[in-house]
Amino acid sequence: MQTPYDWVTVAIFAGLIVIFLQRSQEDSAVRDTMISYLPPAVGCAVANYLGNEEYHVFAIITVILVLAYIALVIKPYEFIKRR
Repeated sequence: MQTPYDWVTVAIFAGLIVIFLQRSQEDSAVRDTMISYLPPAVGCAVANYLGNEEYHVFAIITVILVLAYIALVIKPYEFIKRR
């Protein structure tokens, strides 16, 4: 954990884990599939790699795309509203 990209991508990935675990315990009829969590997880790895290799612009764009995917597809704010 030497660069800001390490911290940011690990934090995003940890948030994904928390969302997945909380949703898997719900008694809701709507369930997320594990495959929907694959693109942001891979995106975190790619953003971290790009940032560590000094491709800062591409790393930042990748992080923004990962966050957009999480907001539009996984929709963690709907989970917050349901509580």
